[in-house]
Amino acid sequence: MGTIVLYAVIALGSIAAAFAIIIFFVEQKFKVIEDPKIDEVQAAVPGANCGGCGFAGCRAFAEAIVKAGTLEKFNCPVGGADVMNQIAKILGVEATVKEPQVAVVRCNGSYANAPGKVEYDGATSCQFAHQLYSGDSGCPYGCLGLGDCVDACKFDAMYMDKTTGLPVVLQDKCVACGACVKACPRGIIEMRNKQKKNLRIYVACINMEKGAVARKNCSVACIGCSKCFNVCPHNAIEMKADETGKFKLLAYIDYEKCKLCRKCAPECPTNAIHEVNFPPRKEPVKTEPAKTEA
Repeated sequence: MGTIVLYAVIALGSIAAAFAIIIFFVEQKFKVIEDPKIDEVQAAVPGANCGGCGFAGCRAFAEAIVKAGTLEKFNCPVGGADVMNQIAKILGVEATVKEPQVAVVRCNGSYANAPGKVEYDGATSCQFAHQLYSGDSGCPYGCLGLGDCVDACKFDAMYMDKTTGLPVVLQDKCVACGACVKACPRGIIEMRNKQKKNLRIYVACINMEKGAVARKNCSVACIGCSKCFNVCPHNAIEMKADETGKFKLLAYIDYEKCKLCRKCAPECPTNAIHEVNFPPRKEPVKTEPAKTEA
């Protein structure tokens, strides 16, 4: 009996040893050696895991950028230039400068500008409401006001204004992660360069309907009149058309070409062009005609 047990122990021990040897060689053959720079890059980024870089998280971003060995087409919007410079030193490459950006809400369809015609009674989600109806005002391109963008922001950089019914971006807190852009089913939020002194000029409307229809739903809609386009001396304004060609033109200001000259805004008959952080315009001085002696 004792001999049988001894043989069983030896047999099991031999099998275990054989498996251990097999596992060892398999592990050595398929062993993945990670570049230690991945840990260094991951330690350099803020760790927000916001997805603004285009990857699932900071670890995935670190792995991709180390594998690529270049900063081209990579950016950590939360960390900004400081973090990218640090990563450049880790990789031993030259840092590429990317202008800081901020989220901009390209809709001014407030309760006053776009009065409600219907009352929505359903799930409080823009994604859900977008599938059901055009919106309280009837504008199929305007903000639905249910706050999906605010819920998506991990940095408390947005809130819903109860007076206007529109989202407001806190520019000092916005890290340009792009979560709000992805959350909006209407596509009214855009990332734009902050530009010097946080000055911005943009068309706060993306409505591609014909002018009369757009104005019927919102008093400050772009009507595609091209007046702003005609006065821009820097070719920064383009008139975009719906790809089907059935709808009106829509003015769009290219922030990379715009020189902030402010010539376009006064020309807009519907006040669809917004000027942000500029000083108030000076009123023209009225001069009395010179009196002539009789």
